[in-house]
Amino acid sequence: MSHSQLDQLIAMANQIADNNTHHDSEKASVDFIALHIKKFWARSMKQQIVAYAKADGSALNKLAREALAQLAEKYS
Repeated sequence: MSHSQLDQLIAMANQIADNNTHHDSEKASVDFIALHIKKFWARSMKQQIVAYAKADGSALNKLAREALAQLAEKYS
């Protein structure tokens, strides 16, 4: 995956996180974000973003990082 494709994945993960801060708690938001990525992203996309989150993750916002940490064991 090219750098620009990774940038797009980062932007999408952050956008999903930004749009799902309204849940009852931060944990509920993180759970929803993780579920959304799990259900709607292709396996290759999940593998790339999880690898990035584990290696650096600095461009991800807090909720996106936490959601990807939930997915890390399955898609690493």
